[in-house]
Amino acid sequence: MPDRSSQQTGKDAERTALRHLERHGLRLLAQNWLCKRGELDLVMLDGDTVVFVEVRYRQHAQWGGALASVDARKRQKLIMAAQYFLQRESRWANYPCRFDVVAMDSATPHLNWLRNAFDS
Repeated sequence: MPDRSSQQTGKDAERTALRHLERHGLRLLAQNWLCKRGELDLVMLDGDTVVFVEVRYRQHAQWGGALASVDARKRQKLIMAAQYFLQRESRWANYPCRFDVVAMDSATPHLNWLRNAFDS
């Protein structure tokens, strides 16, 4: 289990990502949405598209950094959690959806927002 300081760093990263996305016109639907399939950091609305946002922060860029930490196994868990979200929150079930990743590394001062992250 992460220590308190890394948990706080993760929450700070989520707040930074949320503010950034809201400044770009996205609207928050859910934050830290938990289910038996996992957790969705941010669920947002971009126009008529439901956006599932995974926020990743890495102190060190070894092993590929924040963006590389969203591997195939993590993507599969996010997809399953998103499917469960759409079943539970059925008012969003017929909206188009996408998966975005917001990645931050301590070595770089900027935030990397990758839209449609799972389409590549």
